[in-house]
Amino acid sequence: MAVAGCSSGSDGTSDAAPAPSKKASSAASASASEADGSDGSSTSYAPYVSATEAAGTDDAGSPSTYNLAFVIASGSSCTPAWNGTDAIGSSTVKSRISKLKEDGATVRVSFGGASGKELATTCSSASKLAAAYGAALDAAGSAQADFDIEGDTLTDSDSVALRSEAIALLQKERPDLEVSFTLPVMPSGLDSDGLALLESANKYDVQVSTVNIMTMNYGESYDKDMGDYAVTSAKATHTQLKKVFGLSDAGAWGGMALTSMIGVNDVDGETFSLSDAKDVRAFAEEEGVAWVSMWSTFRDVQCESGSSGDDDAATNCSGVTQSSGAFGEAFAG
Repeated sequence: MAVAGCSSGSDGTSDAAPAPSKKASSAASASASEADGSDGSSTSYAPYVSATEAAGTDDAGSPSTYNLAFVIASGSSCTPAWNGTDAIGSSTVKSRISKLKEDGATVRVSFGGASGKELATTCSSASKLAAAYGAALDAAGSAQADFDIEGDTLTDSDSVALRSEAIALLQKERPDLEVSFTLPVMPSGLDSDGLALLESANKYDVQVSTVNIMTMNYGESYDKDMGDYAVTSAKATHTQLKKVFGLSDAGAWGGMALTSMIGVNDVDGETFSLSDAKDVRAFAEEEGVAWVSMWSTFRDVQCESGSSGDDDAATNCSGVTQSSGAFGEAFAG
């Protein structure tokens, strides 16, 4: 399924929204409907999952793509590693990826994240960085790369430029490589650093399939409806993407993805509910957003009574009342 991509230098299409997983009982008919345009929704579901450990809720909602979190540098080297510790060629990770793919889903390798060192900050040249990214993609058997750039890494202009140059080199070697950038957002849209990263991608002619905005962690002044904030953030970013990439209304929506942190967030007062998830899904379908995602499948369960997730964001549960996998089902629509 092709949707409008973001890149100003692209031919206007990408495979940012893969075909539905074979896990869905109606996969064959759904694929046929999408091919002839009879299905009104082009929005796929692609949650973030641990690359090293399975969660019982991984397949909730029958994702079409899994975002594998995260590949970063091993120490201060230019060597890619899962979470900075597990070798790219780890047999455990390979087995996990095979399991995720066995019912038809694809995997997208996510580089970066909030912890550790993104490879662009440790590799000394664009060619070495491209090789590091390529090694991780090959190990996962993936032609989809997500670059989750946030915190100090986003403000580091040298690594931003080096990353853009390396991705452009990699796409010359791999013309089918789909690239997404995952960036922090506010209800007012992307900040100046996020926009500068996209301008850098344009400068080096990176072909960007999607810009995935993290609709979460806005700050303590944003303590109302998280679903509304997600929609407001998306609308503001839509205007920005039209300008940065010279896109139409439909092209900008089709070149966007939305990722929410389910349940209790990292900022006091922010709780993303199941109702919010349903609202975001409905909005994404209405506008033709490429894909929706969440952080993360291993949090898509109710916390045990008395656990820390009730007041602070927990790593392994949502902190809200829910059935296991309920957020995945809501985001899948």
